[in-house]
Amino acid sequence: MKQWKKKFIEFMIKKKILKFGNFTLKCNRKSPYFFNMALFHTGKDLYTLGTFYAQALVNLNIKFDLLFGIAYKGIPIVISTVIALKKIYNINIKYSFNRKEIKKYGEKGNTVGSKLHGNIVIIDDILTAGTAIKNTLKFLLNKKKKISNILVALDRKEFGNKNSFAKNDIEKKYSCKISSIINIDDITNYLKSKKIMKEKLKILLKYREKYILNKIN
Repeated sequence: MKQWKKKFIEFMIKKKILKFGNFTLKCNRKSPYFFNMALFHTGKDLYTLGTFYAQALVNLNIKFDLLFGIAYKGIPIVISTVIALKKIYNINIKYSFNRKEIKKYGEKGNTVGSKLHGNIVIIDDILTAGTAIKNTLKFLLNKKKKISNILVALDRKEFGNKNSFAKNDIEKKYSCKISSIINIDDITNYLKSKKIMKEKLKILLKYREKYILNKIN
């Protein structure tokens, strides 16, 4: 595992963003782990989070002219990412995000920030079934915008609506690549290196057997 991925997992665990236990997901699946980016609520933590997204964009050679955050969790993430890109890499990039409801007064419209242009990278927190991402893709593609990539913090690598990974479903249907800072394989590999988390690993592997196409060795 790359060192920056390991550091990201440790940061998520330290801040209790990544937790192990019994949880019910938005898609009603019962999960032994939960990833809650809403718990980031300080400037320091948000900036650190932005540095990981910025590093992923650069290290994965993703082309971008504009970053688009998915409301609501994607909004602070996209803002912290553009700040980190400028401070660390001297890349001054524009950003935008969507409104949940169309504003009918003032400047009106359903987006905030820069006008949509060029290679757009969608920024979000997690990919499970991919419902929010699909809705955002439809919104942007209806405006005839070019989606360069979708970057999430965690790809759970689970089934979508069909008997295949949600990631594969979206990439095939919308011709758009999805990238992630980490995925469930990275988490299981991390747990394998930590003897004190042996029981958590066993439970996680059983869960994965139910929601992935191929079992982990």
